[in-house]
Amino acid sequence: MAENRHEKLGLSDDQVLDMYRTMLLARKIDERMWLLNRSGKIPFVISCQGQEAAQVGASYALDREKDYALPYYRDMGVVLAFGMTSRELMLSGFAKAEDPNSGSRQMPGHFGQKKNRIVTGSSPVTTQVPHAVGVALAGKMEKKDFVSFVTLGEGSSNQGDFHEGANFAGVHKLPVIFMVENNKYAISVPVSKQLACEKVSDRAIGYGMPGFTVDGNDPLAVYEAVKAAADRGRNGEGPTLIETVSYRLTPHSSDDDDRTYREKEEVDEARKKDSIITFGNYLREMNILTEEVEKKMNDEITNEVNEATDYAENAPYAEPESALNYVYKE
Repeated sequence: MAENRHEKLGLSDDQVLDMYRTMLLARKIDERMWLLNRSGKIPFVISCQGQEAAQVGASYALDREKDYALPYYRDMGVVLAFGMTSRELMLSGFAKAEDPNSGSRQMPGHFGQKKNRIVTGSSPVTTQVPHAVGVALAGKMEKKDFVSFVTLGEGSSNQGDFHEGANFAGVHKLPVIFMVENNKYAISVPVSKQLACEKVSDRAIGYGMPGFTVDGNDPLAVYEAVKAAADRGRNGEGPTLIETVSYRLTPHSSDDDDRTYREKEEVDEARKKDSIITFGNYLREMNILTEEVEKKMNDEITNEVNEATDYAENAPYAEPESALNYVYKE
């Protein structure tokens, strides 16, 4: 019998099954979006595939009733865990009026939803980092008990916004969790050409915060690291830098041809560590993901994704004149 890791972390069988379901839902929505893109129905996809374990493991370690999430464009797993629905994500993909992120103004991946405390992201990468620090500063000034959780790619950790945000959070001991989802590539630039240090987490010492590197394909390892970071933040001990190491299984986006900068063998090798497979196997060993449970889950997810696709495809586009809304003071 394999070791029961989730109970040691205080997670029930139902909770880890729910984590897996959210990971699988993110994967299935993403796969559907690629099909829709290739058939000319939606203009653009930027994938979460390969990073679902980190996104979902982290989100489940937070208090999703009060903490703030400032996700980056791949974070479908985060926003689903925080309360966004399949239908809402599809409305965004089809750029329909009901898209909750931006009313169809932004490309997919620009998540934002006030009711679920998902703070709006923008196209320049890393701008969400100083925003997350500002959210945490406001919380500290108002003596509110929440942490702010911000994610970014390892390419983003080389931007000025990251250094300024992390330094400010460190100086003021703010309750921020910086989670760098290291997927090995900043578009076409491999991590060996991005970082002079060995690990992104090595940078934490410069900002006076602890830094950890964890297996981004293991949702339980990420859960454990983020839970400890959230506890530190709530106890007034300041920020934490967490690096989750995984691999981007798709091209950078639907406009990218990754065959120009990496070998097929490298991608195939990474697929063996795919968290959907490895975490599924763990749950099967624990006898949590039985054949019956798995079949029911797959059927439910298929129906959910089909319903979301049909709804979004048939939903109305925004009125052209609405493009002028929110530009000038009404």
